[in-house]
Amino acid sequence: MIEPNLPYIVIGICALLFILLGYCIYLHIKLRKLLRGESGTFEESLERLLSELDGLLKFRDELEPYLTTVERRLKRSIQGLHTLRFDPFKGDGGGGKQSFASAFLSEDGNGVIISSLHSRDRMSVFSKPVEKFASPFDLTEEESHALLEAKKSATL
Repeated sequence: MIEPNLPYIVIGICALLFILLGYCIYLHIKLRKLLRGESGTFEESLERLLSELDGLLKFRDELEPYLTTVERRLKRSIQGLHTLRFDPFKGDGGGGKQSFASAFLSEDGNGVIISSLHSRDRMSVFSKPVEKFASPFDLTEEESHALLEAKKSATL
Protein backbone atom coordinates (compact mmCIF):
# COMPACT_ATOMS: atom_id res chain seq x y z
CA MET A 1 0.00 0.00 0.00
CA ILE A 2 2.87 2.39 0.63
CA GLU A 3 4.75 1.28 -2.46
CA PRO A 4 2.54 3.06 -5.06
CA ASN A 5 2.82 6.38 -3.17
CA LEU A 6 6.56 6.10 -2.51
CA PRO A 7 7.66 8.14 -5.58
CA TYR A 8 5.34 10.99 -4.58
CA ILE A 9 6.63 10.94 -1.03
CA VAL A 10 10.24 11.03 -2.25
CA ILE A 11 9.49 13.94 -4.64
CA GLY A 12 7.75 15.82 -1.82
CA ILE A 13 10.66 15.28 0.56
CA CYS A 14 13.15 16.40 -2.15
CA ALA A 15 11.08 19.55 -2.84
CA LEU A 16 10.94 20.30 0.87
CA LEU A 17 14.71 19.71 1.07
CA PHE A 18 15.35 22.20 -1.77
CA ILE A 19 13.08 24.80 -0.15
CA LEU A 20 14.91 24.40 3.17
CA LEU A 21 18.28 24.61 1.39
CA GLY A 22 17.21 27.84 -0.33
CA TYR A 23 16.02 29.26 3.00
CA CYS A 24 19.37 28.37 4.62
CA ILE A 25 21.24 30.15 1.81
CA TYR A 26 18.98 33.18 2.28
CA LEU A 27 19.67 33.25 6.04
CA HIS A 28 23.41 32.83 5.41
CA ILE A 29 23.41 35.88 3.11
CA LYS A 30 21.46 37.93 5.68
CA LEU A 31 23.88 36.94 8.45
CA ARG A 32 26.89 37.90 6.30
CA LYS A 33 25.34 41.33 5.71
CA LEU A 34 24.87 41.72 9.46
CA LEU A 35 28.49 40.79 10.15
CA ARG A 36 29.93 42.88 7.32
CA GLY A 37 32.39 45.50 8.56
CA GLU A 38 35.49 45.55 10.73
CA SER A 39 34.60 42.64 12.98
CA GLY A 40 34.16 39.08 11.85
CA THR A 41 32.13 37.49 14.64
CA PHE A 42 28.60 38.06 15.77
CA GLU A 43 29.71 39.00 19.29
CA GLU A 44 32.14 41.63 17.98
CA SER A 45 29.40 43.10 15.80
CA LEU A 46 27.03 43.31 18.77
CA GLU A 47 29.72 44.96 20.90
CA ARG A 48 30.37 47.52 18.15
CA LEU A 49 26.64 48.25 17.81
CA LEU A 50 26.26 48.66 21.58
CA SER A 51 29.19 51.10 21.75
CA GLU A 52 27.70 53.11 18.88
CA LEU A 53 24.36 53.11 20.70
CA ASP A 54 26.08 54.43 23.84
CA GLY A 55 27.61 57.22 21.74
CA LEU A 56 24.21 58.13 20.32
CA LEU A 57 22.63 58.19 23.78
CA LYS A 58 25.41 60.44 25.08
CA PHE A 59 24.96 62.76 22.08
CA ARG A 60 21.21 62.92 22.74
CA ASP A 61 21.81 63.76 26.40
CA GLU A 62 24.12 66.62 25.36
CA LEU A 63 21.76 67.84 22.63
CA GLU A 64 18.53 68.04 24.67
CA PRO A 65 19.64 70.96 26.94
CA TYR A 66 21.02 72.80 23.93
CA LEU A 67 17.75 72.45 22.03
CA THR A 68 15.81 73.62 25.10
CA THR A 69 17.99 76.73 25.25
CA VAL A 70 17.57 77.35 21.52
CA GLU A 71 13.79 76.96 21.79
CA ARG A 72 13.66 79.45 24.68
CA ARG A 73 15.79 81.96 22.75
CA LEU A 74 13.71 81.48 19.61
CA LYS A 75 10.50 82.31 21.48
CA ARG A 76 12.02 85.63 22.57
CA SER A 77 13.23 86.52 19.07
CA ILE A 78 11.23 88.55 16.57
CA GLN A 79 8.61 86.27 15.04
CA GLY A 80 6.04 88.81 13.87
CA LEU A 81 6.86 91.87 11.84
CA HIS A 82 4.72 94.28 9.91
CA THR A 83 5.32 97.78 8.55
CA LEU A 84 2.55 100.05 7.38
CA ARG A 85 3.36 103.18 5.37
CA PHE A 86 0.82 105.97 5.41
CA ASP A 87 0.25 109.67 4.79
CA PRO A 88 -0.92 111.38 8.01
CA PHE A 89 -1.56 114.68 6.19
CA LYS A 90 -3.80 113.52 3.38
CA GLY A 91 -5.53 116.85 3.01
CA ASP A 92 -2.53 119.08 2.24
CA GLY A 93 -0.22 116.39 0.77
CA GLY A 94 2.60 117.17 3.20
CA GLY A 95 3.54 113.56 4.03
CA GLY A 96 3.79 111.65 0.78
CA LYS A 97 3.47 108.22 2.49
CA GLN A 98 6.82 108.69 4.20
CA SER A 99 5.35 108.02 7.65
CA PHE A 100 5.26 104.47 8.96
CA ALA A 101 4.27 102.23 11.86
CA SER A 102 6.28 99.04 12.42
CA ALA A 103 5.49 96.33 14.94
CA PHE A 104 8.16 93.86 16.07
CA LEU A 105 6.81 90.96 18.16
CA SER A 106 8.09 87.77 19.74
CA GLU A 107 6.07 84.55 19.68
CA ASP A 108 4.66 85.45 23.10
CA GLY A 109 3.48 88.85 21.85
CA ASN A 110 6.17 90.97 23.51
CA GLY A 111 8.01 93.63 21.55
CA VAL A 112 7.79 97.20 20.36
CA ILE A 113 5.94 99.42 17.92
CA ILE A 114 8.02 102.11 16.27
CA SER A 115 6.20 104.80 14.37
CA SER A 116 7.31 107.87 12.52
CA LEU A 117 5.47 110.95 11.31
CA HIS A 118 7.06 112.84 8.43
CA SER A 119 6.03 116.28 7.26
CA ARG A 120 7.77 118.88 5.11
CA ASP A 121 9.44 120.66 7.98
CA ARG A 122 9.97 117.96 10.61
CA MET A 123 9.96 114.28 11.54
CA SER A 124 8.87 112.66 14.81
CA VAL A 125 9.66 109.11 15.95
CA PHE A 126 7.68 107.24 18.62
CA SER A 127 8.27 103.95 20.37
CA LYS A 128 5.64 102.03 22.36
CA PRO A 129 6.21 98.77 24.24
CA VAL A 130 4.01 95.74 23.59
CA GLU A 131 3.30 92.99 26.10
CA LYS A 132 1.14 89.99 25.21
CA PHE A 133 -0.04 91.62 21.98
CA ALA A 134 -1.22 94.81 23.71
CA SER A 135 0.37 98.15 24.53
CA PRO A 136 -0.19 100.08 27.74
CA PHE A 137 -0.17 103.26 25.61
CA ASP A 138 -2.89 104.43 23.26
CA LEU A 139 -2.23 103.31 19.71
CA THR A 140 -3.08 105.14 16.52
CA GLU A 141 -5.16 103.42 13.87
CA GLU A 142 -2.01 102.67 11.84
CA GLU A 143 -0.13 101.31 14.87
CA SER A 144 -3.09 99.08 15.76
CA HIS A 145 -3.19 97.76 12.21
CA ALA A 146 0.57 97.06 12.23
CA LEU A 147 0.21 95.29 15.60
CA LEU A 148 -2.66 93.13 14.33
CA GLU A 149 -0.77 92.10 11.17
CA ALA A 150 2.41 91.36 13.15
CA LYS A 151 0.35 89.24 15.55
CA LYS A 152 -0.94 87.19 12.62
CA SER A 153 2.56 86.48 11.36
CA ALA A 154 3.91 85.76 14.88
CA THR A 155 1.32 83.08 15.63
CA LEU A 156 1.60 81.06 12.42
